[in-house]
Amino acid sequence: MKKLDLKKELKHLYQPSAKEVVEVDVPSFNYLMIDGKGDPSTSIAYSQAVEALFSVAYTAKFMLKKGPQALDYAVMPLEGLWWAEDMADFIARNKAQWQWTMMIMQPAFLEKALITAAIAEVQKKKNLPGLPLLRFESFTEGRCAQILHIGPFDQEGPTIERLHDFIDSRASRAGKHHEIYLSDIRRANPQNWKTIIRHPIANHSEPSSLFLAK
Repeated sequence: MKKLDLKKELKHLYQPSAKEVVEVDVPSFNYLMIDGKGDPSTSIAYSQAVEALFSVAYTAKFMLKKGPQALDYAVMPLEGLWWAEDMADFIARNKAQWQWTMMIMQPAFLEKALITAAIAEVQKKKNLPGLPLLRFESFTEGRCAQILHIGPFDQEGPTIERLHDFIDSRASRAGKHHEIYLSDIRRANPQNWKTIIRHPIANHSEPSSLFLAK
């Protein structure tokens, strides 16, 4: 059975260089998503959201693999959209006020009915607190700039500044700060953590915005 790896199929989006910022066009993809608020390092809600997302993602994967279609694929990495109602909370690094949407992209051939069945299966086995908050929907970013950051999250500042400078020299920023976590932080050395930093580029009709990372 051939195993689909969307990170390789979408190499231009999920395998960027750490050496330079590049512009990409991100089409509409389907995601499992959970919204929340609080410091990701200490928030119980954040931990519960991540657990629910991966539990459903892997359950859906194995249900499809064992079903009539017999399709196999690699589960995609965790992604996060980050923002705050008051940007002063970012400047002061008041993480308790940070808001987020954690999400995992799903293959286009994975239908909503299977996701619903996967959620029910996880609910029956684990009854996770984050499950009622989970949703399955499409998300489109369009024109973006991105770069790979290597190292701890708290050292992302210079990488983000490079990304912002790239955008600001060409247009302006819009949307939400987007991070894609390629490393298993439970096992990898923090100095080797790989995180894609992405930010949408505004159209002329869109207001500019500023979002900083964790």
